[in-house]
Order: sequence, then structure tokens, then C-alpha cells
Amino acid sequence: MKHKFIIIFFVFFSLFNYSQNIRSPENVEIVKDVVYGEVDGVKLYLDIIKPKEISSKMPVIVFVHGGGWKSGDKQGGTYRLIPFAQKGYFCVSINYRLSNVAKFPAQIEDCKCAIRFLRANAEKYNIDPDKIGAWGPSAGGHLVALLGTTGNTKEFDGKGGWEGYSSKVNAVCDWFGPSDFLTGIEKSEKQGSAYMVIGELLGGVIENIKEKAKKASPVYYVNKECPPFLIMHGDKDNVVPYIQSQILYEKLKENNVPVTLVKIKDGGHGYGFKNKALEFVESFFDYYLKGEKEKWENLRGNKDFIEIPAE
Repeated sequence: MKHKFIIIFFVFFSLFNYSQNIRSPENVEIVKDVVYGEVDGVKLYLDIIKPKEISSKMPVIVFVHGGGWKSGDKQGGTYRLIPFAQKGYFCVSINYRLSNVAKFPAQIEDCKCAIRFLRANAEKYNIDPDKIGAWGPSAGGHLVALLGTTGNTKEFDGKGGWEGYSSKVNAVCDWFGPSDFLTGIEKSEKQGSAYMVIGELLGGVIENIKEKAKKASPVYYVNKECPPFLIMHGDKDNVVPYIQSQILYEKLKENNVPVTLVKIKDGGHGYGFKNKALEFVESFFDYYLKGEKEKWENLRGNKDFIEIPAE
């Protein structure tokens, strides 16, 4: 049973992270392995997925891969981002230092460096520095949520380069990321459990480093200045409990931040997120980064909590 749990955990965490050679459509250009920063001799890379023909400043979507902060790669975001590039978005999928290389806060520091890099190079890439969205699943969901809630927090800025530029994002799509390391994480010494993986990220047992666990939890930074959030989570997720998204959703609502929580009925950790789920992501970014309001409002029906079936 123990081995079965471990296998399931890593299969789910890997669904969004597999590497493969993806052919780009004729109207999309992929530029791989662009250096966006360097920390302690470690170069940080991202891939660019963008339309070949550009007529105006492009909104941006930054994809942050999952993998329990200990595995995964930027290539896992490429296939997700190609349709957005075809719609006129400048997209990037980033790597960040994994927990076997550096402990928290290295991961969020790298994500913030990537946002600063984009703003510093906005003219070069013809992008709109005021229209940057972030999207990630699982561990990537945690990191994009942290990007969204710490826009006014300088503590995680300053490493990697591009000092002086803002690391704020303008919209966040969090797919089943943990939001509170002190709540709802079942204690387990099974190798590969969420409890153990979070411990590896933080560099110790959660109970012994509660302040650091709190520091790494997006929910504790929520404030009225946070950007709009779309949170999506399967109610049968046996890796990151659904309550993690409920906690973040409720805290954002308390602070009057525009937020929509989509429960994927019978969805698990990394499955059930197909056509309808992607329609929500597309409409969310189209509204908040392009100003295309009608489709988003029709899809939501003026509700901020929605249930859709797993696909």
C-alpha cells in the first residue's frame, strides 16, 4: 500500500511536467533556454512561446510548473501555452531552483526574478508590463498564489537580477496549489507524501519550523491589493486537500479581492481538468489581461463559486 501511494503521488505531480519535443504551429515561435537570472552561479532559464506576427503590445502569461518543488521542468508548460500564443499572448514557462538544490524561499525568489526580467525587457519583447498573469498547477499553483499575495512584499525580491523592477502580477490562476502549510496537511512519514515533500521544501519538520511554514504560505499575505484570482481544485484530490483552495478563496473574499473558485466535481490531483476547465482559464485571462469581459461573465453567471464535472 505504501508503494502504491508513492507511485500515485508522483504520477499526479508529473502530469503537468513531462518533457517532450513539441512542434510549434506555423504561427507560433518557441525560443528555448533564455537566461532570466542567476543566483549563486546557478543560471535560471525560461522558454518563450509567442506569436510570430505581432501588431501591438502583448499581454503575458507566465507558467510555473508543478512537481512537489523537487521535480518537473519548464517544458511541461509548453503545450499548455501554445493555444494562448495563438491568441496573441506572449507566454513563458520558467524553471526555478528545486528543493534538492535550494530550500524555500529560493523558489519564490526565482519566480519573482522572472517577472522582473519580463518588465525589464518589456520593450525588447513588445509586451505590456501592466498585463502579466501567472498560472501553475500543484507546487506551481502554490508559487503563483504566493506571487499574487506578495506583490507588496519586498522580502522575496532582490536575488537573480533586475533590481528596481516590480515583481507584481496582474492576474493569478492557481490550479490545486497548497495555500496554508499549517492547516489541513495530514502528518505522514511516508516518503512522497505532501507532508514530507513540504518538509523537504522548507528544510525541516513542519511542526518544528512553524514560522517558516507560515512564511511560505500564500494565505498569510492576502491583502486588499492582491490581483484577481481564479482557483480551481478537484474535490477528490488526495494529495493537496480541496480545503487548501477553500481557505485561500475565503481569505481573498474577506479582503474584497476579485476571486472565483471552481470546484472540479470528482476531479483529482491532476485529472479532470480538460475542456471546460481550460475554457475558464482562457476566459479569465482574456478578461483581466485583455479586457474581454462578456465571455468571462457569461461563463461565471455572476457567481464566484462554481462546480463543474471532471472531464
